[in-house]
Amino acid sequence: MKSNKISEWSRLDNAAKIFPANSKKSDTKVFRFACELFDTVDKQVLQQALNNTIEAFPLYRSVIKSGLFWYYFEKSRFEPVVTEENLPPCSTLYDKNNKTLLFRVMYYRKRISFEVYHALADGAGALQFFKTLIFNYITIKYKYALKDKSPVLDIEASKTQKMDDSFQKYYRDTGILQKRKSIKAFKIKGPKIPEYRMSIIEGVIPVDKILPKVKEYNTSLTVFLAAILMCSINEEIPLRLKKRPVVLSIPVNLRNYFHSQTARNFFGVINVDYDFSKGSAELREVIEALKIKFKENLTPEVLEKRINKLASLEHNLILRMIPLSIKDLVLKIANSIVDRSYTSTLSNVGVINMPSDIKPFIYSFDIFVSTNKLQACVCSFENQLRISFTSAFVSREIQRRFFKTLTDMGIPVVIESNVVDEQEVL
Repeated sequence: MKSNKISEWSRLDNAAKIFPANSKKSDTKVFRFACELFDTVDKQVLQQALNNTIEAFPLYRSVIKSGLFWYYFEKSRFEPVVTEENLPPCSTLYDKNNKTLLFRVMYYRKRISFEVYHALADGAGALQFFKTLIFNYITIKYKYALKDKSPVLDIEASKTQKMDDSFQKYYRDTGILQKRKSIKAFKIKGPKIPEYRMSIIEGVIPVDKILPKVKEYNTSLTVFLAAILMCSINEEIPLRLKKRPVVLSIPVNLRNYFHSQTARNFFGVINVDYDFSKGSAELREVIEALKIKFKENLTPEVLEKRINKLASLEHNLILRMIPLSIKDLVLKIANSIVDRSYTSTLSNVGVINMPSDIKPFIYSFDIFVSTNKLQACVCSFENQLRISFTSAFVSREIQRRFFKTLTDMGIPVVIESNVVDEQEVL
């Protein structure tokens, strides 16, 4: 009886704890993966694929409930239902007054969309679910075309491994943790889109066209794109505010540094800054400065310290005894402080791989997130790199400058957008 009871609920991981207190209409803390196929989506097959997929990811049946001291996941009897897309992107999933599943699966024509509340998973964790869903859909719908083949998905984690709280696994009590100096970053301002909607502008780039240019600068794709984004933002900074540095928040998949197959959150964040009032605005100079900052921050030692700092709060006996209502207030204040420390976010999910027998049915993958700022997400599939900007602002000048920098380098960019006058972007 005891083990059954424990399996019905689980704690939110350390990274997830901040989301329920800070979710709002202007930033729902929801992100979306989408996959475009070559054929129109079959709703019944997609539902069957979803039913099969959720069996391998038991945490996805959970709702969030609030206790006296912490939020927690509780297993529900809700069954996920595939729907035709009829909501604005990244609409609210978590509502403390209305318990629902923390994800949704939708379709529209040839496109399958999967939206997730960030407390449930990070990008890498949610991608495990989404890849499994797409794999199941294709193997069911095209079972006759695949009958002489045996496609296998490269996800071997057990149900238990998918539910691991890797923050707790790698936490070590190291005593007093050194505080980092806070930087007051330049903050993008301007009129925002009404009704808490977002503009979504996506650039589609051939991988084999951009990677040679990245190699010319002797850097990584993430650093290359981060530098271009910083320079694009700098062009929009008024002279009186040039003294404030541009700071990018870069989510880091900790699975690349610590062994974990969890489908929950296991990410860190590094902030990289550049002061254009003191340094050159030349792209190459910005890239060289960022290479150093990335190298300094992306080491197992530095990332472990950040895991310990995050997890230490949960292990502090005094903090554990503070009622949830007060914790929520503290988390809101902490979030507002963090909000002032960075200008924008760049998240690179990386290469999305699928079995070779499955690839011919898939045209593309992409990802974007809710934001009350400006955020860029990057992923690639086959020879297609997609850079998706979501923004709460009416102005799209930063995005225009970003993509124009690439086209000025001779890199072809095709723009896709949810705004009416998308031709104005470039």
